[in-house]
Amino acid sequence: MKEKVDMKKLLIFSLAGWLLLGLILLVGCSSIETPHCDHGYTDTKEALVSCQKTAEQGDALAQIYLGNKYHHGKGDVTKDYKQALHWYKKAADQGWATAQYDLGQMYFRGEGVTQDYKEAFKWFKKAAEQGDAKVQHVLGAMYDHGKGVIEDDKQAIHWYRKAAEQSHAPAQSNLGILYAKGEGVMQDFVVAHMWFNIASLSGYKKASEMRALFTKHLSPTQRSEAEVLAQEWVAEQRVEKD
Repeated sequence: MKEKVDMKKLLIFSLAGWLLLGLILLVGCSSIETPHCDHGYTDTKEALVSCQKTAEQGDALAQIYLGNKYHHGKGDVTKDYKQALHWYKKAADQGWATAQYDLGQMYFRGEGVTQDYKEAFKWFKKAAEQGDAKVQHVLGAMYDHGKGVIEDDKQAIHWYRKAAEQSHAPAQSNLGILYAKGEGVMQDFVVAHMWFNIASLSGYKKASEMRALFTKHLSPTQRSEAEVLAQEWVAEQRVEKD
């Protein structure tokens, strides 16, 4: 009976993770740092006019700058979702992951367009394929919960792992959840515990809670094995960075 109760708790944690992801997208937290400062633009109408000339000549950084200003209505710039979409699309079509992510956000939230999770997924995937961990985590969650794409646990594992291997704590925790549930992979509480351990080192509270929840499923030997695996993973990451 206790096993069933635990699995219900696990489902609640998993759904809470998706709700948190949705909140992150709703508040417009950009996943990739936008290099606006490279052009030295300011939040004035004069700067906007100057930037627009550069953007019209095909400069992607200027296009991203315009997209952001119109998207958020900063400074003297009036918020205009249609213009934001226009300029993000210009830069996104040139392969800029920042613009692809921002464009995906607008489709995800339905800003200036009809809300379209499939279109959001398309642009998130383009950005994720360029290696950004936060967008890879978003893509993993969309596969995990069937948002904008058919639910696919193996693909969720694939993208969570890519982000997890770049030390993205929420992805590490979600990877642990799928190992604990045995979705997309063979159920393995030791590996799940390992990922919860790794994510907890970053101070990610949810991972610490999940680790505590599933510790009871492991023998002392298994807990020790999971801790060793986590230590080895962290050590390997440090070596690669050095």
